[in-house]
Amino acid sequence: MSETNWAGNQTFSAERVVRPQTVGEIQEAVVAAPAVKALGSRHCFNDIADCPGGVLLDPSALDTAAELDAEASTITVPAAARYGDIAEQVHAAGFALANLASLPHCTVAGTVATATHGSGRRNQSLASAVSAVELVTADGELRTYSRGDDVFPGIVVGLGALGVVTRLTLDLVPSFDIRQDVFDGLPWESAYAHFEEIHDAGYSVSMFTNWARDEIDQVWVKSVAGQPGPDFYGAKAADGPRHPAHAAGIPADNTTRQLGVPGPWHERIPHFRLDFTPSVGNELQTEYFVPVRHAAAAMEALRGLGHRLAPVLLTSEIRTVAADELWLSPFQGGDRVALHFTWQPEQDTVRALLPAVEERLAPYGVRPHWGKLFHQAADYPRLADFRALATELDPDGKFRSPFVRRHVFGER
Repeated sequence: MSETNWAGNQTFSAERVVRPQTVGEIQEAVVAAPAVKALGSRHCFNDIADCPGGVLLDPSALDTAAELDAEASTITVPAAARYGDIAEQVHAAGFALANLASLPHCTVAGTVATATHGSGRRNQSLASAVSAVELVTADGELRTYSRGDDVFPGIVVGLGALGVVTRLTLDLVPSFDIRQDVFDGLPWESAYAHFEEIHDAGYSVSMFTNWARDEIDQVWVKSVAGQPGPDFYGAKAADGPRHPAHAAGIPADNTTRQLGVPGPWHERIPHFRLDFTPSVGNELQTEYFVPVRHAAAAMEALRGLGHRLAPVLLTSEIRTVAADELWLSPFQGGDRVALHFTWQPEQDTVRALLPAVEERLAPYGVRPHWGKLFHQAADYPRLADFRALATELDPDGKFRSPFVRRHVFGER
């Protein structure tokens, strides 16, 4: 089979891809296959979605539609729904999702399963909006887990190790408008001294750097109220639209509207527009998370590697994400700083750098993003509970891919 992930750096080694049209067909496929994995938008950069010798289930043809419940302020969506696909329906009904990732192109199920996130000191990961999960377990049974169930915090960020998710229910909030302002040239001293104030300055704030220059290239401030001034902690208002990799010469054609023009939440919170190739396109990605209290120390540690990182980087993004209590969420137990790397497509060079990056961040309780390139997974307080849950729901290891065996069960 020659199918690859979005970046083209991973070729799937499953025996075949099956595209079921009903939940019943998913149940039949799960029971019949010796090894199974669900396939989403293929935006993961490692082998988390692969299933060597088994069957990949592509749920994009499922015959289910999104169901919005205005009274409950929720929307229930099929697993293959992309955030960008449901945003218009949610907005038209007068609601919003509390947050979105940089890319609206990713499926809800894949985003949730890997604890993918947006930004904001008071905004949790996208998985935190999930109030119910429907999935097919290894015996073919269709089960629903809801917030309040004892194991629900273990079900949500499931890494595909617990079953095939068919539908998810998401919390909604009242719709809102937001503006996006970009500032150039933030002094590192300001970032160190005023990190929390900077990231409190908007609904969502992102800083972009290559770690080698004497200042942070850009700060993106997404605000629901108020207008930032022309000077932002020493950074100056941009004189035109910017791409996150502006310093690498990437034009801003595929980015969402900037320059302080207000617009609906779903047209401003993502960095990139749904109708364009997201981000740069030909790239690799890595992301690490450390507690907010270690922000300055972690940034300083990475600056010490700047001469090695910059030649391979397109850009690096610094954000914050609020705490949650999902068992395998990187944000479990406390607010975290997200240190994201968008690499040039040089996988061998990138992989050689990762141990050095993780060594620099190790003193700060670093955790990697499950769906991106990393060297070594972190330990989690509830990891043993997750292993027990996976064993209970999948006693024969039908969903226990090599990725899960390595990074969850600690097998070689």
